[in-house]
Amino acid sequence: MPENVLVVGGGGREHAIVRALAPDCTVFGLASNRNPGIAALAADTTTAEETDTEAIVEYAAAIDADAAVVGPESALQAGVADALTDAGVFTFGPTAEAARIETDKAFQRRFMAENDIPGTPGFETFDSAEAAAEYVETIEEDVAVKPTGLTGGKGVRVTGDQLTHEEAADYIRGDDHDEWVVEERLVGEEFTVQAFVAKGERSSPSSRTQSGDDGVVRPTPAVQDHKRAYEGDEGPNTGGMGSYTDAGTTLPFMDEADYDDAVEILEATVDALPTYTGVLYGQFMLTAEGPKVVEFNARFGDPEAMNVLPLLETPFSDIVDAAASGEPLPNPTFRNQATVCKYAVPDGYPTDPSAGAKITVDESTVEAGAETHGGEALLFYASVDDRDDGLYTTTSRAFAVVGIADDIETAEAIAADALAAAGDGLRVREDVGTAELVQKRVDHMARLR
Repeated sequence: MPENVLVVGGGGREHAIVRALAPDCTVFGLASNRNPGIAALAADTTTAEETDTEAIVEYAAAIDADAAVVGPESALQAGVADALTDAGVFTFGPTAEAARIETDKAFQRRFMAENDIPGTPGFETFDSAEAAAEYVETIEEDVAVKPTGLTGGKGVRVTGDQLTHEEAADYIRGDDHDEWVVEERLVGEEFTVQAFVAKGERSSPSSRTQSGDDGVVRPTPAVQDHKRAYEGDEGPNTGGMGSYTDAGTTLPFMDEADYDDAVEILEATVDALPTYTGVLYGQFMLTAEGPKVVEFNARFGDPEAMNVLPLLETPFSDIVDAAASGEPLPNPTFRNQATVCKYAVPDGYPTDPSAGAKITVDESTVEAGAETHGGEALLFYASVDDRDDGLYTTTSRAFAVVGIADDIETAEAIAADALAAAGDGLRVREDVGTAELVQKRVDHMARLR
């Protein structure tokens, strides 16, 4: 069992990771911001850039860390997992090379096509923005255009939905990315399945075994995120305004066969990867023909981690320990309950967020909704600046509330009441998880099928 665990990252996802580890380990946090939720649970925290591998390795040595969990994709791209592993600290997170499944979208699509991964959409890749823009201008079918690098979930544009072909071409030319992926527009309902994965040698030389070489994939319940900024799925894409799960593994608009197909895609992907340790996040579009892959991420989603980790009954430390020792990952069990997560974000987010505004989060109000409706309410801090005189907004999401209950409707009511904790200078997307919006998803899939 790991004793001292370092968690890299300071957002809502990492707060959820720390909360899942804290009952069984001594947890330490490192991030570019001071997250008050993480600070309250951790034995110690320090401030450093999540991509500063030297500072991270030094801090890991100072706290005598025997394991680490890396939250942000930027840290994985920077090789934090590689550096920690080289320093003798087992890291639950993929190497920079393995993380290309997320950090290089052109690589991701070519990898899928070359390995016949099910659910691969039609696509083209381009080495120049001008070539991609000219291609979009010459075709008639609707497409999704994506920069190949990391964009914080905000880089994708879809013709026939968000903009015209001409506007998409202008967007490509006006962006600062050179390499692009243009792929078929997928029509359906998006959902995510995150899985704990261990494949190959990723622990210290003294404890390596071969039992994980074939790859172990342990899926978690399906989640639906809401990327659009405003009610009714309007506005620009964001990092995620909120998300929900149903009791069990599926969502109201899908069935067990859809979930099983998504898991099979994850398993086929892990089979094709040389090595992989950590979380593999599959974002899928449920189409009339079944699930297709929108993208893969090489870590927990944010907000999706805040939906599934509070439901995890198997100690997260047991999963990390099994991966470190080379033993097969345990089959995780989850509470048979629904969750609804809603984010409070700065005014103007995501296009012109108001940073540096002092905010007040009334933690005492969060539990009130749970007491009224039954169930549980959780508060997860995200990108806030915790100063001596209080909390201030950054340019990203401030905090999230999660309602947990036996059904989505009650979980949503708990989350809605908990959002009374948000003071001035913050806004929320109120319709996440509401009965009306969930039914809209169900009706949409029924029409498609």
